[in-house]
Amino acid sequence: MANILIIDTALEEAIVALSMDGKLACELTNKETHSHASFIQVAIAKVLAEQQMAIGDLDAVAVTLGPGSYTGLRVGLATAKGIAYSLQKPLIGLSTLSALATAAIQLAPNTTQPPFQIFAMIDARRMEVFGAVYDPSCKPILQEQAMVLDQAKWNSLIHQPTLCIGNGLAKTKDFTAPHQVKYLEGHYTSQVLQDMAITKLNATQFEDLAYVGPNYLKEVYILPSK
Repeated sequence: MANILIIDTALEEAIVALSMDGKLACELTNKETHSHASFIQVAIAKVLAEQQMAIGDLDAVAVTLGPGSYTGLRVGLATAKGIAYSLQKPLIGLSTLSALATAAIQLAPNTTQPPFQIFAMIDARRMEVFGAVYDPSCKPILQEQAMVLDQAKWNSLIHQPTLCIGNGLAKTKDFTAPHQVKYLEGHYTSQVLQDMAITKLNATQFEDLAYVGPNYLKEVYILPSK
């Protein structure tokens, strides 16, 4: 089995974790959204030191590519690419929406039986979300996209019983739905990210270091400096 460094700075809570031989050896989290940049390097050094591991002992680096915070995604990916490039190790890209969908399966009530779908959504300000819809095996029904939610859009998406998860779900609670909707309070964990990373490692699904970029899902608007 492999040693995988896992980096997630896409959303409010950042995660740096170390997977060894298919098990989570250690992890650190940071809930201060605006300090992910200062957290990440220190956290990497700490998780490696805790396991008395040199950075050269890593076999792969996994990182969330988004969607999520523009700044957070850049910070995490730049760090992951730097490590992977310097070590000449594989870079594994993970989707935050896929991770949320996987978490939804784990958080769903035992009474939830197929057929149902999972609507994973991340707040993108105003009435917009980054969202995707998945089947019970977490295969996409509706690909990741930025969408503006209103009652008509909501009705078009909820065409069977639905589990909703993510920090964008608050925007949907006033909508009526044509099918049953369950709102799941929760988030993906480092365990979810590890399992996704191991699956991709075993399938040799790696990112091209020269071309991989954050999955913003919409254009980034940067105001000119005054």
